Amino acid sequence: MEKTDQPILRKPEWLRIRLTKAQDYSILREVLERGQLHTICESGACPNKGECWGAGTATFMILGDICTRNCRFCNVKTGKPLPADPGEPERVASAVSSMQVKHCVLTSVDRDDLPDGGAGIWAETIKAVKAASPGTTIEALIPDFKGSKQDIQKVIEAGPEVISHNLETVKRLTSEVRLYANYQTSLEVIEFIASSGTRAKSGIMLGLGETEEEIFETMDDLLRAGCQVLTLGQYLQPTRRHLPVQKYVHPDDFKRYGEIARKKGFRFVESDPLVRSSYHAEKHL
Repeated sequence: MEKTDQPILRKPEWLRIRLTKAQDYSILREVLERGQLHTICESGACPNKGECWGAGTATFMILGDICTRNCRFCNVKTGKPLPADPGEPERVASAVSSMQVKHCVLTSVDRDDLPDGGAGIWAETIKAVKAASPGTTIEALIPDFKGSKQDIQKVIEAGPEVISHNLETVKRLTSEVRLYANYQTSLEVIEFIASSGTRAKSGIMLGLGETEEEIFETMDDLLRAGCQVLTLGQYLQPTRRHLPVQKYVHPDDFKRYGEIARKKGFRFVESDPLVRSSYHAEKHL
């Protein structure tokens, strides 16, 4: 990706990383390193890591840490991934048990190199976590699997309590922000999840150049697809090689958007500059 020459907006004073109570996460990191596991909490440089881990929620990134896509907002490494590891599901399950995770969020890189997009490993991981930690609830934050209902069905049948798939941005900006993804395909993925009776969730980033009208249209599209849970957060440019921030949306506007989303019909809404997909995920059950 070419380095952008567009000036970088200065972060406003009100956009600060929330500091959580001091806790020692070295034991958690040791569990992850021992199991050769990845969390999007660290790979994605999430600002809420301490709060979520302190609440007993952790997000594991399966199928490696190298993505086959090169979306212009994402901080995850891209390139040619290693072969899928058949032992990964059991290692994730062991880590969830060791860390006494109350709510486990699973996500993955895109694996367009695999015939099923990694859906088989997804299903095995969910089943392994449920077997090892029957009291742990699960949210599956899935890729689009190129729209394959057969592959999505594998995840659904594994029985996670929530399945999430992020639109990331409004329709007009999708081709610029997500590159290989399709807005309509993502809506169809969400609709298929909702039609199965599983709680469907999605999220979008603000500050990429979208208009308010487009934000509200996206909400309406998600509601028509059966989405019940919505997250709204501020896009933060990971590096100068990623898309620049077009606007820092004020917290008051996030609050207003959240209120509008609830009035429109979403059952749960998280709307704040520092909200990310997994933020307060345990509350969405």
